Parts: sequence; C-alpha cells; structure tokens
Amino acid sequence: MNKIEFLQKRPWLLHLLLMLGISMVLLFLIFLFIRIYARQGDEYELPDIVGMNIAEIEADNALGFRYVVQDSIFRPGNPGGIILTQDPKCGTMVKKGRKVYISITAYDAEDAVLPELAGLTVRQAISELYNVGLAVGTLKFVEDPYKNNVIDQTCKGKAAYAGQQIPRGTPIDLIVGLGDGTGANTVPFVIGKTADKARRALLQLSFNIGREHFKGVKNRETAVVYRQEPDYTGVNKYPYGTSVELWYIDADDTDVSKMVSSFKVDSSKIVRSEDDYSDGRPTPDQIDEMDREW
Repeated sequence: MNKIEFLQKRPWLLHLLLMLGISMVLLFLIFLFIRIYARQGDEYELPDIVGMNIAEIEADNALGFRYVVQDSIFRPGNPGGIILTQDPKCGTMVKKGRKVYISITAYDAEDAVLPELAGLTVRQAISELYNVGLAVGTLKFVEDPYKNNVIDQTCKGKAAYAGQQIPRGTPIDLIVGLGDGTGANTVPFVIGKTADKARRALLQLSFNIGREHFKGVKNRETAVVYRQEPDYTGVNKYPYGTSVELWYIDADDTDVSKMVSSFKVDSSKIVRSEDDYSDGRPTPDQIDEMDREW
C-alpha cells in the first residue's frame, strides 16, 4: 500500500496534515510581518538635539523621528522653538520613527496676572510670583518699620499693580522693608543645585542674584552650581540684599552627589565674631576639628 492509498483510506489524517501545513504557513507570515513592522535589528543612535530649533530638525528628519512637545517655557530674549530637554537622551539606541519627547522655548509669552504682594513676607511674595509664572528680579531694601515685608513692586523700572497683565517669565522687582536696619542672614548652601533652585533659595533668604557664569555649559536647564561667592560657611552673616555670584557646570559632566558630599567649609573665611555663632552654630575651632576628621 502506497502513501496515497494510505491517506485515501484515512481522510481524517489528510485533513490534519493540511491543517498543520496551513497553520505553519500562517505562523511564518505573521512572524515575517511582525519583523518587518517592528524593524527588528534596525536601530539608530539618537542625536543630541538640545539647543537646536525644532523647525530645523523636523525639516531634516531622515530617520522619521516623531517629536512630541510636552512643555513650552518662555525665556525672555530667547527665540521660540529652541529645544531645552529631550527624552530619550542623546546616545540612546532607538528604532526609526521613534517618538521623542521634548520641551521647547515658547514663541510667545502668555500673560500672567500680578498677584497682591504688599504686606507679604519676601518668602511668601516669591512663592506667589513663581506660582503664576512670573520671575523674581531684584530685592531693594528701604527704611520701613516692618522688617522683610514687601512694600511695593516694580516691573522694568515702572510701577506695577496687583491685577496687571504681565507676560509670563517677566522679572518683578520687590521693594522690601528693612526694619531696624540690621537685617542680615547666612548665605545658604547652593552647591549642586540647578539655577532655578539656587536662585529661589537665595531670594527667599533676602539675598540678590549676582553674576551667573555659564561658560562652557551646554544645557543651562540642568546645569548645577559648583562655586558660590560669598562662600557657604554656615556662620558668616551678610546684609539683606547682598548679591551672591554663581558658577555653573553641566550636571552630566560631574558626579553631583559626590561634589556635594565632599564639600568642606573653609574655616579661614569664617568671621571670628561671637555674634556669628552665638546661636548654636559651630565655632571656628570646631570647624577646624571637623576639617581634620575629613
């Protein structure tokens, strides 16, 4: 009995073999389609697009990446469409047509409503301005019986009033009372902080932002402070309104946590005055002892 006669006498077996054959062909076609659709093994290195204009990269998009704008931030003096952040980061291996999530500078500044600031403390006024999308400019201290309280505000040298429509991101200068004229504070530790966090920490303690140095920095949004002047001592007190100068470095080029943890107070810069450490802060001799322990 040959194979044909064998199958003719057993039609159920012939049907089973046909079903198996058809199933294998279908599975092969499905896997082939998935491989083509997913472009397995076809990956490319995502370039660094931070600092570029979104219009330029979309015009020259050979790999078909899809750029999704998650946020737009107004930066006074900066053109719109400049890419501030990207996700995934540059160097990531991705497939053709991958979605890339970005934030860009806004083309136009949306208006914000200036809140009522008179009577608030400096810290409260700063929080109010940040909450509505406005920036803090300079703190100007004047004679007034109420210490560290906001008396008035100005915008670009002109009077500004609560309820006024002002473009988002515009700096608002605060006029603050000096009280008995002896207002002073210790400079906070801002090493390792981004520009936004460092500025806010200084302003909330009634210091002004001095010159900011970004030489060599590729991404100002993520850059961190590596040097400040006056230095942090935890002891020295400076008058309200003192300007603090800041130097920045790219966070990707340094170990930020190590930089912060390895920071040591320079005891030679501590002002040896009882008033500076009578509130429980370490004395210069104690600082020297801590340095030796390091």
